[in-house]
Amino acid sequence: MKIQKKSFLVILLILIIGIGIISASSGYTGTGFSHNIPFSKYSSLSDNDILNKYTDTNCVKEVSGICTKVVDGDTIYVEGVGKIRFVGVNTPERGVEGYQTSKDFVKKLCLNKEVSIDIDDKKRNDRYGRTLGVVIVGNKNLNEMLLKENLAEIMYMPPSEFYPYNWAPTSAVYKNLEKSQTTSYSSSSIMTTSSSSSNSYDSGNYVASANSNKFHISSCKWAKKISESNKITFNSRDEAINQGYQPCKVCCP
Repeated sequence: MKIQKKSFLVILLILIIGIGIISASSGYTGTGFSHNIPFSKYSSLSDNDILNKYTDTNCVKEVSGICTKVVDGDTIYVEGVGKIRFVGVNTPERGVEGYQTSKDFVKKLCLNKEVSIDIDDKKRNDRYGRTLGVVIVGNKNLNEMLLKENLAEIMYMPPSEFYPYNWAPTSAVYKNLEKSQTTSYSSSSIMTTSSSSSNSYDSGNYVASANSNKFHISSCKWAKKISESNKITFNSRDEAINQGYQPCKVCCP
């Protein structure tokens, strides 16, 4: 009986190790975003060479601290603040092409240096407890820089104070919409959406709540329950969908 029990434990241990090896080899790839930009593109540049390419941000420096660790291209640790997740963007996961370049780009500009954070007022933390926000380096928006350098993809997840489509080059906007939407959009509607801010809509026929991912026609019973302080309006159905909202199943906008 003791021999059988020992054999069972040995087999169980082997299975656990085997599963661990398989999991490690497969790797988590997240959205699958990747790029082939070599870090040699930036290694010979100084911080100022990179930062001077960009205009000063209008984001607010709510908190500041020394960056003590760079986890990857979209997550860092800031002394006195904690773990920060760059809002609105997504860089390659570990084991995916482009991971190291995106990470090294952020390390070059952040590690052991003071950075500031504009915390997302509409959604302060993600489900992992990380603080969501824009990372500000040298008065520049690093989230925006990652998108414009093609080191990250757009990851817009409302509700959010920030609208990353405004930061990205037009090519990235098209690519993201093609990837995330199953319906087709005219180039004019995409350009209109990419140049507008999620916080500055004109009055429209479609509405949503900042606390929900559903949108409605203005006469829907659920639309009428949305408080004015949380109400977001859209000029078209496409505009609402482009920003990540889903049609209400009651009014079917």
